[in-house]
Amino acid sequence: MSAGLKGIKTVRDFALEGKVVFLRLDLNVPMEDGKITDENRITASLPTIKYCMEHGAKIVMASHLGRPKTKDDKEFSLEPVAKRLQEHLNAEVILVEEPDSDAPVHLLPSLKKNQLILLENVRFEAGETKDSIEFAQKIANYAEIYINDAFGASHRAHATIHALPSVMKEKGIGFLIEKEINMLDSLLTNPKRPYIAVMGGAKVSDKMPVIEKLMDIVDGFIIGGAMAYTFLKAQGVSVGNSLVEADKVRYCKEMIERIAARDKTILLPVDHVATKAFGDVANAHTTKDVVIPDGEMALDIGPQTIRNYSAALKEAGTIFWNGPMGVFENPAFSKGTFGVAKAIAESNATKIVGGGDSAAAAEMSGYADKMTHISTGGGASLEYLQGDKLPGLEILRTKARPASNYE
Repeated sequence: MSAGLKGIKTVRDFALEGKVVFLRLDLNVPMEDGKITDENRITASLPTIKYCMEHGAKIVMASHLGRPKTKDDKEFSLEPVAKRLQEHLNAEVILVEEPDSDAPVHLLPSLKKNQLILLENVRFEAGETKDSIEFAQKIANYAEIYINDAFGASHRAHATIHALPSVMKEKGIGFLIEKEINMLDSLLTNPKRPYIAVMGGAKVSDKMPVIEKLMDIVDGFIIGGAMAYTFLKAQGVSVGNSLVEADKVRYCKEMIERIAARDKTILLPVDHVATKAFGDVANAHTTKDVVIPDGEMALDIGPQTIRNYSAALKEAGTIFWNGPMGVFENPAFSKGTFGVAKAIAESNATKIVGGGDSAAAAEMSGYADKMTHISTGGGASLEYLQGDKLPGLEILRTKARPASNYE
């Protein structure tokens, strides 16, 4: 067991037969017009659900979906998720419309083996985001074992993540969280070398804490996305109208110096795909070199940069990728992100992809199945890697009791 899971029980540690198991899952899937567009988080939850079913548990599942303002925001209903779960599990999923109602109490005694309960979006309850003990206690009154398998929500101190396990004796994690923590811990302790961190996305400020944490662990950084232009600006390179965090230029200059002082590498773009305005495909072109012309903005890394990054990735033993190289949703600016995804996929390294945009980019690139692990976590993954305590994990940890003179 990895250090991050010390003192935390897993679903395997409980006798589940006939017990009411409350599964807090992350079924927060992207939807368009009431249809699920990516069901990765659903399929990632299935092993824990199936294990509980196979071991005779009576199952009550819960998740949030999006950020509804009121119960009337029906676009955030879990109904499409319930239907998809039914198909995956070949079982009836009963959707309880009021998450804090007594409906589960009445349903549970007659629940058959091929029936499961799913509470409607827990964020329809105001008490969820307020970490309400009252809402938690309502669930604790009928649940006997609490299992958290919602890694992507475990950095939130919400009622079904934090308050509920605080009032329940029997509590632990599912297989997804166990896998997530083991994978992320492998990035922090004894990674195979060389270890390369590929950092992209819009802002340096979003990545500063994780860069600080990884600086003494990795052998090198590869920087792309809009955050690269703040680094280039710090080197005195003209970046035109590209996105720059002016208040982070000094930090980037110091970071480059600190990495060099540690005898580690940092790779930055040497050419770009630039255009006159965001989304202006007609004028998109590759720059001659690292300089971005006045009046233009870079929206992707260029072909020579892709070659440089691919060559470095080929030699890696461990790769952590968090953040796209450009505006990959637009085909005109996707070659950098997909090129890096291809290089990571073809590497023999342990390849771990942070959630969020990186996970979406891995899927869109067609190389997702070549990655060692794609995190479902997003923000939770980064917070864990930068050393923050996740409320949803810490509340499950059994603390060692201090020695007593009276024992």
